[in-house]
Amino acid sequence: MAIRATEARKGMVIRLDGELYQITKYDHLTPGNLRAIHHLNLKNMKNGRQKELRLKTSDSLDQVFLDSRESQYLFKDSLGYTFMDNENFEQFVLSADVIGDAMQYITDNSNVTVVFCDSEALTVQLPPMVELLIIEAENAVRGDTVSSVQKQAKCSTGLLIKVPAHIKAGELVKINTETGEFQGRA
Repeated sequence: MAIRATEARKGMVIRLDGELYQITKYDHLTPGNLRAIHHLNLKNMKNGRQKELRLKTSDSLDQVFLDSRESQYLFKDSLGYTFMDNENFEQFVLSADVIGDAMQYITDNSNVTVVFCDSEALTVQLPPMVELLIIEAENAVRGDTVSSVQKQAKCSTGLLIKVPAHIKAGELVKINTETGEFQGRA
């Protein structure tokens, strides 16, 4: 479906030169006495490469609609990360380039939403909050518990986060997937 450049928004997926791109940033610029320019930052959905695009107001884009399915993360091998569709038990692989840092929030055998286009898996959509187990944490120094001192902790997925001094190894904590920050105990 074709849309005008003025209707483009962050998060939309478009088809450009036969490739699928997600709009990561959208700016509407009106430089002085000149015509408006629409500046888009795009991310290729297959290989994760970044691209910039400048459009006039009269230009159009080909918007793509995506399908989301609940899937279970199974394992990692030399091909990438293997997931299984929870409805039809079909397995598919997503490369590390496509998933990026999202795997720091996904534990083995956990359920996630996978985004598809034309029955091809594109990327993983994380929930806003996940619960992860702390496996390593520095010991709190006596007297630091009064102030809001934070220490480094390592989660079961390898993610390093800052936590309050009272959090110990073996505790389950909530983490915001957008910011990567500690939100509280689970």
